[in-house]
Amino acid sequence: MTIHVHIIAPYASMLSIIEECVPLFPDLHIECSVGDLENGVQLAVEAERAGADIIISRGGTARSIKRSVTVPVIDVQLSGYDMIRSLLLASSLKEKTAIVGFANITAGAQAIIDLLDLPLKAFTVTESREVPPLILELKDRDYKQIAGDVITLKTANEYGLKGFLIQSGRESVRNALEDARLVYAYVHRNDELVRVFGQFLQSTFPNLVVADVNHRIVYARTPDFEQNPLTSERLATLSAKLFVDAKPVSQYLTIDRQPLIVEGQRYETDNNEYTLYTLRKNEHDLAHDVGILIHRLEPSGSLVQSSLAMQQCVERLRKLYQAGEVICLYGARGSGKNFVVDYLHQQISSDSLIMTVDLKQAKLDQVNVASLSSVSTIKLIHTSDVDLELLHDFAQQVKAYKIRLIIIEDQVPNQLLLSAADAISLAIPSLAERQEDLAPLTQIFLSECHQQLGTNAVKVQAAAMQLLQNLEYPDGINGLKRFIKELALHEPDYVIRAETVQKITLQSPLSYQAEAPTGTLKEIEKQVIESVLREENYNQSRTAERLGINRATLWRKLKE
Repeated sequence: MTIHVHIIAPYASMLSIIEECVPLFPDLHIECSVGDLENGVQLAVEAERAGADIIISRGGTARSIKRSVTVPVIDVQLSGYDMIRSLLLASSLKEKTAIVGFANITAGAQAIIDLLDLPLKAFTVTESREVPPLILELKDRDYKQIAGDVITLKTANEYGLKGFLIQSGRESVRNALEDARLVYAYVHRNDELVRVFGQFLQSTFPNLVVADVNHRIVYARTPDFEQNPLTSERLATLSAKLFVDAKPVSQYLTIDRQPLIVEGQRYETDNNEYTLYTLRKNEHDLAHDVGILIHRLEPSGSLVQSSLAMQQCVERLRKLYQAGEVICLYGARGSGKNFVVDYLHQQISSDSLIMTVDLKQAKLDQVNVASLSSVSTIKLIHTSDVDLELLHDFAQQVKAYKIRLIIIEDQVPNQLLLSAADAISLAIPSLAERQEDLAPLTQIFLSECHQQLGTNAVKVQAAAMQLLQNLEYPDGINGLKRFIKELALHEPDYVIRAETVQKITLQSPLSYQAEAPTGTLKEIEKQVIESVLREENYNQSRTAERLGINRATLWRKLKE
């Protein structure tokens, strides 16, 4: 097997030495190029892409290359002979000379200087950026010549000093090539072991993702999916859920309507921590069946239940759900039935999936209850034409597997349906029965408009809220939401005003249920004045203008 070696020579004169060494290694395919620092790094990256197994360079260039490629990088070391030869040549030039470089150069240099009593001094740097200020300092101290590697030579020349390059000889290059051969053999042997273990993992865990402690993916193989469904962002969220109290558990997810099960296990090395994730599709994949949706609910807003009617409904629903009873939740369209069920599922069974079966498009016999290990709640909708015998069998299976079944109806359910499913019926209050909930719902919808549409309004005037409470919303909560959106889009100020509500009311099919004033003529007049005054947020000027009277008359009538 031929080993591809690419040598990045930091200076051109090294090429001749490399050429002398090439015939000594017939088993190596050796290529070389000249480049230092950034240029050398780019050459190394290109060499790796071209198939280099090992890269060889020297000094600071080798140090930079190691951070940029994934193949082994061999650093050409200076031999003792290289150092003695270079230092004797430098000292013979009779100039005040300093040796500047990394510790791999200066440590050996200082020992030889001391041993041979040479008129030289060594200065060590830890990073390339330390070289320029050090050379300026040496220049101020009357040094005339700087010896070191390529960066030292270039910097010295830029500052008007002589640069002397400490070069590597043939022995050093030959040693580096021998090291390349040994390192490749070691790496290749390990690669074979990795391939064996890789094949074992692939057969045991077909879909595998490995991430580091920062949730960066270091390995991914997911042949059962068009692309890896676990992004770094999802891994960060998943990690927090999988390892509560350091105990790995399974997590059920739905990504792009694809239900899947993810399991994770953490492993620690001496210096790092990794997480191995295994993925598999849900045992009963119904994600693409028409009329059937299986998914994991994303966190939603809180459930508004300021009204006593809604509080009582939610509490009854919670008790029935926890007891495992089949429930038939019914109420007018737009009363929030689906939202309430989803909210309850999130509160009690957030780690599992929820399934919705639309019986207008799907049949109950499509669903194999025994395979739904990851589903804890099933919603049935559009049950008007359901086969009651099938429904009875389905409800019994669901109970046996401890899966909650909730039937959702727009009308009062008939007794045949309830008997077949052995279900307990529960009515959800309409929006008209939840007057205390209208204000918080309005504020929620107003906030959504502000976030999603960039509208200005963030609050509702008291008089405007009174008008909203006197309106009927044919589509219930959905109708309220649409109306609030219209208000937000038409209100230029930060507060929804009463006149904006009145204007939109005239343009919409909503019915206004204003109470007719009663009493004597004077009492009726005062009721009208007080009503308009509230609508104008007690602004007397605007109230008088709307009533067609002046402020003095308005003030007098209010005092009567």
